Amino acid sequence: MPMAPFMERFPELAAHETRSLKVPLGAPLPHGDYGFIELYCNEPGCDCRRVTILVLRPHTGWKVWASISYGWESMDFYQKWARTSEPLDPLEWQGPYLDPLAQQSQYSAILLDLFESILQSPGYEQRLKNHYQRFRAAVEQECADRNRTQRYAVGRSRTRRPQSTKRRG
Repeated sequence: MPMAPFMERFPELAAHETRSLKVPLGAPLPHGDYGFIELYCNEPGCDCRRVTILVLRPHTGWKVWASISYGWESMDFYQKWARTSEPLDPLEWQGPYLDPLAQQSQYSAILLDLFESILQSPGYEQRLKNHYQRFRAAVEQECADRNRTQRYAVGRSRTRRPQSTKRRG
């Protein structure tokens, strides 16, 4: 399930709707700004209903301070989606958790707690779901356009007749 930043497809919307927070001096985190960057699956046909949140700081570039996975559907949904009879671990599929395979920092657990608080903000979870739907629709449209173009190119090459090099005279 390859993930891509929401801001790559929708930069203006992401600029207005990406969550961030400012940590004051004396907090258990280094003071300053933190951005909660959304990544969604860009694999055509996937309907995982998940988001990966990379917590970044402006002055450290793409250094990941926390990588949080969040699934908002029921365990029944994920069990069916995964197409396995083996029981899935709810901690790895439902709700927010620190991705054990991704880069983390010494502050990741605190940032996970902050993300859980942000999730309680009115409308934030729905915003993530809306961003997911918009992102997925763009992925599927791009795939359909690419397939249509490929079918057209293949169809044209089959119907073309080779041009004769002889001149009629």
